[in-house]
Amino acid sequence: MKGSIFAFSRQGCRTARRVMEACPDVIWNSFTMERFEEPDFSPITQTCYGESFGESELMVFVGSCGIAVRKIAPYVHDKRTDPAVVCVDELGTFVIPLLSGHIGGANALTRKIAEALHATAVITTATDINRRFSVDTWATEHGCAIGSMKLAKAVSAAILERDIPLKSDFPIAGTLPNGVIRGESGNIGIYLTASDAEPFENTLRLIPKVLHLGIGCRRGIEKEASQAAVEQVFQENHLDFRAIRCAASIDLKQDEEGLLSFCKEQNIPIRFYTAEELEAVPGEFTPSPFVQKVTGVDNVCERAALLGADHLIVKKTACHGVTVAVAMENWEVHFG
Repeated sequence: MKGSIFAFSRQGCRTARRVMEACPDVIWNSFTMERFEEPDFSPITQTCYGESFGESELMVFVGSCGIAVRKIAPYVHDKRTDPAVVCVDELGTFVIPLLSGHIGGANALTRKIAEALHATAVITTATDINRRFSVDTWATEHGCAIGSMKLAKAVSAAILERDIPLKSDFPIAGTLPNGVIRGESGNIGIYLTASDAEPFENTLRLIPKVLHLGIGCRRGIEKEASQAAVEQVFQENHLDFRAIRCAASIDLKQDEEGLLSFCKEQNIPIRFYTAEELEAVPGEFTPSPFVQKVTGVDNVCERAALLGADHLIVKKTACHGVTVAVAMENWEVHFG
């Protein structure tokens, strides 16, 4: 994690060092007023705030909340992308999350810093102070895409008033948190899934990255064909594109520009395997004598999809000169 920390007095610098020690996993850029001549800090310039906001995942201001608010105000854009912003008074008595408490992790970082400083964490988000399930915090901590930020806001408001039904396509380990109950219908609800189904009238889908794409293609395939093939397979099988964890193919395709460009544009990591590695994958696959002759293995996409996953959910599908298969990882829902 990249972080930036700002201090505005000598005492603030001492507290800033304590904060940095409390978060050893953060790669820090540290700034203070030039007149303090702190050897470990860089002088603050006006551009420091904007650059830090764009590049950091965490910003800590050691000083008043007013200073922090004024400095970040021009750059605040979207809770899905804004960094966590935390304010600590210069004596290290109070730690206050100012921005991105849930998705950015500012609340969790506030508690961590407060514990290390023996300070008081001042948390103001409603679900936290009422000890109710925070859907966006949980989704972020467990690597799930949030289907709709508008519905996430509606769920967070509703959950303060009553228990909300939750449906899961995955096994649930442990006890459900305060605010949710098991259910499959209703006006509003949460659905943990890799599909595009909506069992509730207003369905907030939380989508874990559990799907592995296996891809084969003819030589010289274009990016648009790769994308169209994957989109068609997902649409036909009612799968959510955001559930893709990675793609895989045979090493003969590792210089296939259309395939590489599609994965890069969609931010999908892609892996390549040898024919021997693919041949070693256990299971029954759709054989192709032509593929066997060209690649040395009877099926590329199904075998590639299964490497690193647990079970095949979409067998070989050919379209637009591309073959696609989809496998899924086993995944459990953990609360607490």
